[in-house]
Amino acid sequence: MNIDLLKKLRFETGVSIIACKEALAEADNEIDKAKEIIFTKHADKVSKKRSEQKLAQGIVSSYIHSDKKNGVLIEINCETDFVSRNEDFQNLAYEIAMHISAMNPKDIRELLSQNYIRDEKITINDLIKKNISKLGENIKISNFTRYSLRKSELKTSNYS
Repeated sequence: MNIDLLKKLRFETGVSIIACKEALAEADNEIDKAKEIIFTKHADKVSKKRSEQKLAQGIVSSYIHSDKKNGVLIEINCETDFVSRNEDFQNLAYEIAMHISAMNPKDIRELLSQNYIRDEKITINDLIKKNISKLGENIKISNFTRYSLRKSELKTSNYS
């Protein structure tokens, strides 16, 4: 096992050393492949393991476009207030709000299937899974609202 690869993978993903070691072994020491393994398998494992936990904590985040003509409010939930105060969780909420502002999805289902504007190789759902892996808690978008002056539109989406 290459220790430098293990350190790099741990630093880039934030998951446990054991998870990194298993992913590198499965990926034949290919770091990109190991990241994919971590973000799919580890996120699924966390989701299943903690599926009975209530997502009672979270934040409401906002994004206002630089032209001040549209903005988004998003409610994103997690299990604990510790994670809700985490910078990575707050950045996730902001990034998704910015994505909603740019891509104007009609509801949460469409949002989750859209390619992420900063990285077209992954979907918003993949982005959330990466953060589930990193933070070790389930994360869910509860609802969002997009406001726009240009088209006098108001889009609200609720998801249960």
